[in-house]
Amino acid sequence: MQTVDSASDDRTANNAVRHTYRVLTDDEKAQMVALKDIGAAFIAKCHEIGKSRELALAVTNAEQAVMWGVKHVTA
Repeated sequence: MQTVDSASDDRTANNAVRHTYRVLTDDEKAQMVALKDIGAAFIAKCHEIGKSRELALAVTNAEQAVMWGVKHVTA
């Protein structure tokens, strides 16, 4: 599977559903990366402190929050 940086203008290469994207500004790319970095840091901290149903839910909801934040930036 080909991987493409999510801030790259080539990000359509690994998406079979969405066929067109608008080109993001450099500011929008930075916003998207920042949201993903914040989410990744939170998820890493959850994994660091243990395992539980509560932490699993926290991780799932963090992933969803990042998705919606990125959706706002890229819509």
